[in-house]
Amino acid sequence: MAERPPSVPRLAWEEEEKGTEDVPAWQPDEVEEVQPLQADPDWNLPEEQEHARALFHSSAQRFWESLKPSEREDATIAAVEGMADSDSYNAEACAAMLDVLVESDTSRLQHVPSIVRCIYRWLMSNTHVAAEHRLDNSLLELTHAHPHDVAVTLLRCAPSCDRAAATMWRVMVSRSRTAEQVLRELVCVLEDWPLHSTCTSDGDSADVFALAATRVLQEILRLPRSPRRLNVLFPRIFLALLFQIFFATQQMPEEVDTFWRGCQQEGCPPTNPSRFAMLTVKALLCRLEYDDMVFEVERKRGWDTLLSAETYHCAMGLLARQVHGISRSLCYWIAGYLVKLLRRKKQHWEVPAMAFLVELLVCPNVRRWGDRILQLVPTYLQSKCRLMHRLVLRGLLALCKTPLMVRRMRPLLQRLIELLTDADGEVVGMTLSVLSKVLWATGIPVASPITLQLAERLQPLFDSDANHVQLLSMHLFRDVMELVAEEGKKPLKQHVHQSLIPLLCHLHDENQRVAEASRETLLQATKFLKNRKLQQLLESEQTWVVGKCLLAEYSSRVDEYLQQSLLYLESPQASMRAAAIRFLGLAGRHVMHQQVKLQVIYEGE
Repeated sequence: MAERPPSVPRLAWEEEEKGTEDVPAWQPDEVEEVQPLQADPDWNLPEEQEHARALFHSSAQRFWESLKPSEREDATIAAVEGMADSDSYNAEACAAMLDVLVESDTSRLQHVPSIVRCIYRWLMSNTHVAAEHRLDNSLLELTHAHPHDVAVTLLRCAPSCDRAAATMWRVMVSRSRTAEQVLRELVCVLEDWPLHSTCTSDGDSADVFALAATRVLQEILRLPRSPRRLNVLFPRIFLALLFQIFFATQQMPEEVDTFWRGCQQEGCPPTNPSRFAMLTVKALLCRLEYDDMVFEVERKRGWDTLLSAETYHCAMGLLARQVHGISRSLCYWIAGYLVKLLRRKKQHWEVPAMAFLVELLVCPNVRRWGDRILQLVPTYLQSKCRLMHRLVLRGLLALCKTPLMVRRMRPLLQRLIELLTDADGEVVGMTLSVLSKVLWATGIPVASPITLQLAERLQPLFDSDANHVQLLSMHLFRDVMELVAEEGKKPLKQHVHQSLIPLLCHLHDENQRVAEASRETLLQATKFLKNRKLQQLLESEQTWVVGKCLLAEYSSRVDEYLQQSLLYLESPQASMRAAAIRFLGLAGRHVMHQQVKLQVIYEGE
């Protein structure tokens, strides 16, 4: 998919990150503003009704001015509360009172939640078009001045978004100045699962269901035209919905289940919350004309994968790759937001957020978040989740494509070395790859403590069941011998001596790549030990003589070599068992006078 052409101003991103001025902002397509919905687009008040409304407004203005300032809001609320039960004449008078109140000084109102509830009840009791839109202007003014109170109160009044509530939401997003305010409030609710804790100005601290915001968003997406600010807030809304799918597949608290059953009884789609959130994601993408992305994910069965807790992270990776096809600058901003989320250390969204972020790192400009990502790595490498380890290591490998980032990974060496004892071969393999790149990146000799720890953990990996781990560990051991600082060479010698027999046996490995890696590493070991005879034998590929020369050169270590070679008699490879037997035979000649050691050899054979 080609990158979409820019046509609106720069993305007004929250908490603008420093140091990103040179990155082009994501610029979504221009869309037309939504106008308040009416039963008939050409509908207008008759002239006599316009005149009557003006008279009501004038009378309400005089009455309002006759009240003390401290009485005005309470009197208006009392009047509005009775609108639902009034005849049309009195209802118009009450509506005029509310108009006058919000026209005066909306910002100073102290009972906004009460007014919102009154408007909602009024709409619930009226179905006539003229009545339904009578309070639109007042609602817009209230929303502009008090977006939090209005949005949260309405979510509490009508969490299932019934007809009256839907009318109010449509009005609130019909103007750009209120649409963004309302959408931001909805996103805040969407991001908290299962409940969003908040408080309105009247002291009401009742939690709000995240699914209630999803229900509202779906209603907004059904409008003939989308609010322009929906495009600008797309990254946050998109991620919030994706995480909501994850939460709903992982856990379904009893209160959420009860709430959802109530929504279904009131006409919500007969589906489970995770699928409902998924359908909302698809509706969002289609509304913003990303139909190709919806189709491509469907073709790869990504939507079904998204609904499974076991495969969710795979679907997140697929979606991230599709986002990369939409816009690279969009990838950048989504990545920045994901970094902020991961800083909060909320366990329920860590894995999906990291899965999405890692896939975005294929985009070069996303790697500009590298320093912030590296700050997160120590924390997430300590996670007990093995999948998180894999994701973080994949991210580090992606960052290794930027030389500066590789050099800045040096402080991570200690934690990476600890991962070499992990039981997961994939984790160990990726760790070896990262370590190798980091060691070579700076060109600075490696300090003694690091080399000793590496050497100690690398040797057991020579016998790994995974060939790629064997190859990487041998190559990294070779690098350690080459890069160790001068003061670290003497302490490292003991580990190098301990590596000789394993490497000698692996010269006969059935896997030719492992055998070659073993020869190269053994050659580097002879150079490190400054043993010219062994070095020449290996360079001339006289491998059958190496064992004999080894015993002659280091006769004081025969006991150690015996114990090591005995282990390879249990090798699943016949070639390595044969190599071990040959070496034991050679060793036997060196200990002919030591009956105990001969007995050990005979028992081993």
